[in-house]
Amino acid sequence: MQAFTRHSGVVIPFDRRNVDTDAILPKQYLKKIDKEGFGAHLFDDERYLDPGDVDTPLEERRPNPDFVLNQAPWNRGSVLLAQANFGCGSSREHAVWALQDFGIRAVIAPSFGEIFQNNCFNNGVLPVCLSQQDVDELFQLSHEHPEQPLTVDLAGARLQWGEREWRFDVDSARREALLAGLDDIGITLERAEKIQQYEARRRREEPWLF
Repeated sequence: MQAFTRHSGVVIPFDRRNVDTDAILPKQYLKKIDKEGFGAHLFDDERYLDPGDVDTPLEERRPNPDFVLNQAPWNRGSVLLAQANFGCGSSREHAVWALQDFGIRAVIAPSFGEIFQNNCFNNGVLPVCLSQQDVDELFQLSHEHPEQPLTVDLAGARLQWGEREWRFDVDSARREALLAGLDDIGITLERAEKIQQYEARRRREEPWLF
């Protein structure tokens, strides 16, 4: 998993609350498990004028010019700004894969769906919770200065935009794992030697179990 320490990028203002994972990546695109190619279908239902069309080649589909991901400079953004309860709904990990494949490294919102938030940490995407007031301020700044990048500093637990700075809280264990580029499996494998020692002892003391 790609580690996250510090990232600067254009903020994508997605001013919507209660965005569920089916809106992030519709169900018809869940057939692959290799984590690649999902970015083209991020927010597919709103991003294209022919939503959900799995038969037409991507280069022939018609982008919706009114959607934020089809507008410069936000079409090259890497920090998504949203409203409360982002990533609610089903537990599909593919939703995070789509964000990541598009190039998004961090998502900022007042709150997140719990499973979506966990999936972010396990895939190298940083979910940042800020107060509603701070989120509203960021929305205003993103429209006033769309080209200006926001710096997300996980090591320092802060956001920086010019002279402005916002602090955020993140679980210490999640923070250390993301800084090291470790998902839940990676954290477990760090203890592989102790696990092997335990299994060897059990095999000696209770061989009938094996």
